[in-house]
Amino acid sequence: MRLVHLTSSIFYGGPERQMLGMADALPPGHEVTFISFAEDGRCEPFLAEARRRGYTAICLTYDTPRLLAAARELSSHLRDIQPDVVLCHTYKANLVGRPVCRTVGVRVVAVSRAWTGEDFKVRMYDRLDRFLLKRFDRVVAVSEGQADQVRAAGVPERKLRVIRNSARLDAFTQPCPGGRADLEALVPTPGERIVVSAGRLSPDKGFDVLIRAAAVACTVDPGARFVVFGDGVLRDELPKQAAAAGLADKMAFAGFRADLDQLMPHADVFVLPSYNEGLPNVVLEASAAGVPVVATAVSGTPEAVLDGQTGHLVAAGDAPALANRLLRLLGDAGLRRRMGRAGRALMTGRFTFAAQAEAYLDLFAELSRKRRDAGARVFEESVA
Repeated sequence: MRLVHLTSSIFYGGPERQMLGMADALPPGHEVTFISFAEDGRCEPFLAEARRRGYTAICLTYDTPRLLAAARELSSHLRDIQPDVVLCHTYKANLVGRPVCRTVGVRVVAVSRAWTGEDFKVRMYDRLDRFLLKRFDRVVAVSEGQADQVRAAGVPERKLRVIRNSARLDAFTQPCPGGRADLEALVPTPGERIVVSAGRLSPDKGFDVLIRAAAVACTVDPGARFVVFGDGVLRDELPKQAAAAGLADKMAFAGFRADLDQLMPHADVFVLPSYNEGLPNVVLEASAAGVPVVATAVSGTPEAVLDGQTGHLVAAGDAPALANRLLRLLGDAGLRRRMGRAGRALMTGRFTFAAQAEAYLDLFAELSRKRRDAGARVFEESVA
């Protein structure tokens, strides 16, 4: 089977890791090609990693606003590749990929991860994406929570499948020995326990709530320290908020780090204060690293964090509750170890790329049967 992933990668992050992880888990005999819009060259880290793993990776020459030219270019690539299925990731891939696949005669599936709604422009893109999804052969939601939003967008049940994101278990089997020291070095003043968070620095991620919770936690537990990884529109504003809350020497904003895999296993607690998520990759990876998680109970997150077993869940926007649950874990090393082990076990049993690849293969087989049945009906009608 020949499979194409169409995306608009702006950095080598969670969705990109999911695509590559699924491709790696497919059995021999499957040919996978990755195609991305250029995004001013930001797609190259992802495509370079795909090539390093032995896959064909193509950067489209044309991008916004020349999407008609991009469609013609994509059509040429698909005619050369002759894929059996195209998986579209992001609204731009959906907008261009669906009509091109129809023209070329290829089955097309949209993968719905989350709608952030972080500003007016993004809300318009999200709205367009909801409109487009109904016109795909199938829509894959990465969690039951995201599936509820896809249903609300009008996608019929017969077209919807839930195939969860997966954890990169192998990435955390041998933690870097110097990772703890590297993590501690990021904070201006020494501490005893480190809480890590990571994500896009945008309003929907709730880092302002984390700052309020951290101020409470650090007052009760003077040895607590916080490190936030990521980049985004609030990269300048959030450190100012932290300083105003008295956290200038206790909370670090470390930017985007390619070595987060080496640092994550050395965190004492991982926290995700988001207002919305599909199924957050960082939560899966924190659990795979054996780190207990405190997160907001939004969309698919409760599927990955078992409250009271692998971590704690709180309501979005509730800073006092977030502080309370963080303090509970920071004050009990034995509880942290138990929850960390339980999180790793949950990832091993339920969130593997082997299971994800098998679910996608079932979906592809279903689409192939549908195509054969449709072809048989056309033949029967022609000879009747």
